[in-house]
Amino acid sequence: MRLTTRPARLAVPLLVGGLALVPLAGCSFTSNNVSCSGSECTATLTGEGSEASILGNSLVFAGTQDGRATLSVGDAEVSCAAGESVSAGPLELTCTSVSDDSVELSASLG
Repeated sequence: MRLTTRPARLAVPLLVGGLALVPLAGCSFTSNNVSCSGSECTATLTGEGSEASILGNSLVFAGTQDGRATLSVGDAEVSCAAGESVSAGPLELTCTSVSDDSVELSASLG
C-alpha cells in the first residue's frame, strides 16, 4: 500500500517550476522613471525629494547645487556631477546628466 498523498506529489513539480522562474525575476523591467536590465538600472529623478526603487534600494534625489546632484541611498548621502561615479550604500551610481532640477543616472550593485 502506498502512503504518498496527492498534494505531496503535486508540490514537487510546482516547487521546481517556481524555482526555475526565480532567476528571471528582476531580469528586465521598466517602471515610471526606472528601467532595469540584468543587474543594471537607469533612472531619471526630477524634482527635489523624488524617489525611485532601484535593485531593492530606495534612492532619493535631494536636489542640485553647482552642477552636482545630491542623492541618498539609506543612510549614505553622495553628490556627483555629470560623468562621475560614486558609491552610495550597496549601489554604484554614475550620474550621466545633471540639470537644475533633475538627474539621470545608471546604478548597479557595487
